[in-house]
Amino acid sequence: MKIRLCLTHVFVCAIPLVFFFDSITHAGGQVVTYKVLATSKTSTNEKEMNEAADAGFRFGGTMGGDTAWGGAEVLTVMYRVPPEEKGRYAYKLLATSKTSTMQKELQEAGDAGYEYKGQTVFKSAFGGKEVIVILELDRAKKDRARYEYKLVATTKTSTMEKELLEAGGAGFEFVGVTVGSSAIGGSEVISILRRANK
Repeated sequence: MKIRLCLTHVFVCAIPLVFFFDSITHAGGQVVTYKVLATSKTSTNEKEMNEAADAGFRFGGTMGGDTAWGGAEVLTVMYRVPPEEKGRYAYKLLATSKTSTMQKELQEAGDAGYEYKGQTVFKSAFGGKEVIVILELDRAKKDRARYEYKLVATTKTSTMEKELLEAGGAGFEFVGVTVGSSAIGGSEVISILRRANK
């Protein structure tokens, strides 16, 4: 299978930056469109993710860091595969420097039917160093899974392993980890786990 990547449109402004890419798979004749969102403000990123979702795009991945064009930013890749399902997905972006706040907001989103999709650490000019978690809601699912979430944060890997084993024994499944310096507790390993509500 040969894949050709070509740039179809580029929109550049101060903040945010939005890029569009097309990946054409010749074998099936299918066109996959990509949208890259880059912003230094987390609230802007959530707004743009939902605008993209309304246009049929779905979350692909995220990363926080310094970029050549905008300094400290959170970068999010969205994709769209035919047939388009405009408005099917909705996104919630949680950003905080406190584990207690993140745990609370993560659980509230889980109770509302949102599912974990990704996480990163982001140095924002607006909110300092924050842990970012992205969750997705599938509006087409009538019987949405509900999850109980658990956030484990520690500065020692030995402690992290112990806490992960305890969580696993209680039925929690690991979904993501971030290693980096955050205001939550300096240099930390931050893991997120979940288990289905009975």
